Amino acid sequence: MEIAVCIKQVPDTNDIKWTENNTIQREGVESIINPFDEYAIESAVRLKESVGGHITVITMGPNQAEDILRKAMAMGCDDAFLVSDKKFSGADTVATSKTLAQAIKEKIPKVDLIICGQFATDGDTAQTGPSIAQNLDFPQATYVKEIIVADDTTITVKKEIEDGIETLKIKLPALICMQKCDYEPRIPRILGYIKAQDNNIPVFNAEAINIDSSEVGIKGSPTYVSKAFRPEQKKRGEIIQFTPNDDSIQNLCSKIKDFLSQEGGV
Repeated sequence: MEIAVCIKQVPDTNDIKWTENNTIQREGVESIINPFDEYAIESAVRLKESVGGHITVITMGPNQAEDILRKAMAMGCDDAFLVSDKKFSGADTVATSKTLAQAIKEKIPKVDLIICGQFATDGDTAQTGPSIAQNLDFPQATYVKEIIVADDTTITVKKEIEDGIETLKIKLPALICMQKCDYEPRIPRILGYIKAQDNNIPVFNAEAINIDSSEVGIKGSPTYVSKAFRPEQKKRGEIIQFTPNDDSIQNLCSKIKDFLSQEGGV
């Protein structure tokens, strides 16, 4: 089975910096694998161990993103490539998914299964994976908790829904987005890191994946962040202990009235 895993580097810091276009500045910032993407990697490796196959891990970003690709290989992925070009800078989920879909189409034309994380901690849109599937015209399943079984033509998964768990059988090629699983991603071993350091990671620009520069980066992004800011810290609440025969209820009502008055409610 030919498996592709799309991962993302996210800032490993609370001190997020923004570019002049109100996108997250990634160059020069310590980064980690997006936590949901680690479940995607773990699920792919487990599937390979179960039915056999080959895993290629992919990310789009600056050159420093090579570090997370090597960690993914240390966890059990076989190959990796980086999609990187200044033309890709400032991409929203539409442009990002179009770029990744085109990279997969060009470099892994016989892919059977694409696995993504459900969310990215720096954006939380949950749009990139489904958009990749749409661009490739693949069936998809989101909020997947577990891959149950797979063969040459189908994959069966458990997905989380509002009131329980649903089991789906999907025709391949397909794309799935992994939610947090009941098992934890494995910790890479020393031998895994040694092997990963020896592997060559090709870097593909817009020309190498045969995509029009007008469809990527800021030029290819129909959405724009008009303002980015850190939410204000909420003030801590006050606890009023209730005891019989005291004025705690009157005190509580008075405080609620004062609050509503300040907010313009009364």
